[in-house]
Amino acid sequence: MATIVNMPRLSDTMEEGVVAKWLKNIGDKIEEGDIIAEIETDKATMEFESFHEGTLLYIGVKEGETSPVDVLLAIIGDEGEDISAILKQDDSSNETPTERSEEKETNLEKIPDANTTIPEGVQVITMPRLSDTMTDGTVASWLKKVNDNVEEGDILAEIETDKATMEFECFYEGVLLYIGVKEGETAPVDSLLAIIGPAGTDVSAIIKNGASTIKLVIDKPEEIIVKEEVEETKIATISKNDTGRIFASPLAKKIASDKGYDLAEIKGSGENGRIIKKDVENYTPLTSETKEVISTPNLTPIVSNFTIAGKENTMEHKNSQMRKAIAKSLGNSKFNAPHFYLNIEVDMGNAMASRKTINTIPDTKVSFNDMIVKACAMALQKHPQVNTSWTEENTLFHSHIHIGVAVAVDEGLLVPVVKYTNQLSLTQIGASVRNLASKAREKKIKVEEMQGSTFTVSNLGMFGIESFTSIINQPNSSILSVGAIIEKPVVQNGQIVIGNTMKLTLACDHRTVDGAIGAQFLQTLKTFIENPVTMLA
Repeated sequence: MATIVNMPRLSDTMEEGVVAKWLKNIGDKIEEGDIIAEIETDKATMEFESFHEGTLLYIGVKEGETSPVDVLLAIIGDEGEDISAILKQDDSSNETPTERSEEKETNLEKIPDANTTIPEGVQVITMPRLSDTMTDGTVASWLKKVNDNVEEGDILAEIETDKATMEFECFYEGVLLYIGVKEGETAPVDSLLAIIGPAGTDVSAIIKNGASTIKLVIDKPEEIIVKEEVEETKIATISKNDTGRIFASPLAKKIASDKGYDLAEIKGSGENGRIIKKDVENYTPLTSETKEVISTPNLTPIVSNFTIAGKENTMEHKNSQMRKAIAKSLGNSKFNAPHFYLNIEVDMGNAMASRKTINTIPDTKVSFNDMIVKACAMALQKHPQVNTSWTEENTLFHSHIHIGVAVAVDEGLLVPVVKYTNQLSLTQIGASVRNLASKAREKKIKVEEMQGSTFTVSNLGMFGIESFTSIINQPNSSILSVGAIIEKPVVQNGQIVIGNTMKLTLACDHRTVDGAIGAQFLQTLKTFIENPVTMLA
């Protein structure tokens, strides 16, 4: 059965798109996940992924042409299938066809069941695919309730993906008739999320059909309430009922837990005093001195003979989508790619002196990590075998050099990518890394800013770690682990002097990088780092 693919809304402000390039031709076979076109939006040129499989039967927007969002882009179906009726319908009306594509950003579609009639004006909203690796999502918070009016552009819900917690925007207007996934519940991509339509519309048939496709991965856990046995005067208005239960949105609870805040000390501004996201973000924790002044101390005489008493307690914390994705990705890499490790020690004396000189220039800030990233980019140019990716059929040699820089965030690890690193100066690399790292920590980084790396750098030196080994960030062939700069006795010109050294560990995929190639890469890298003037050209 033919599937209509419409021009997707690939950014929150996108109204129309330009097909920069078609990567598939009419008659080509399409697999789910294939990149079928490059589409230029108001923000960037992005790859458009197919969520269907079949044969490309029709192209509705030619290369270089501009088309509004939701206009017929292509048709995918069975080879030789007659699509004349679909094309005739598209020519006679500008309305969106009944059979909508599962578009990457909107994921708004009709339930594909010929026995279910969709009432006029009703739109079925499915769990969107908000990242390239997302397979299911958790509704952190609903910002609209059943029977609320919804306008196009309203934020319906906050959805936790494997990358971040993201706002989900509605592209229709009407009344929220049904919510299919409750707060705290997890559902696969394309499962029934909500229904929007005219007030009073009967959608029971859609619910009966659509709800059967939802497979909840994790039920909402029972809330654990720990009663403190310390009597203390609370200085904040507590959002709770007579039972002592604190009312807070799941996202507010999650942020408070990550930051180590006590919800009992946060005043809620939501409905009925409910604590919401902004309340936690705007909260300033009390200092120990403040608590001492406003609390009533319970002074107990000192007893010399005492018995240690306590209560064992284990609390379950649901794994976030990000942690699941990290576990899956690193597990696949470690168990599928044959890792081997090479170690080298670098003299950092010249690098330290050069950095000090560079940073005396006004408005200039270069870190040791920036110098290492630049050196890696230059070494990759000389050793292209390291700048590769393994597939079952081929080894992919990348002419471009995109270096990923591992960044620790509250929930795990993200790897923003500095594109075309070899073409950037030290100061440009530094500015790019700081900008991307800030976005990652604030959960504002875009999916495309974390894609396409050909090599990765992971630095734990700032934590005092002298050396460590990393798991390869596939599909990269290698990852460099950077340790701390250590002051210690070294031998120079036959004399023992105080020097500064740093240990580097290169993890390689033995399917693409042999030991000798990895060793040569490290030798070149060492030369660049120990002679920073070579990186200033």
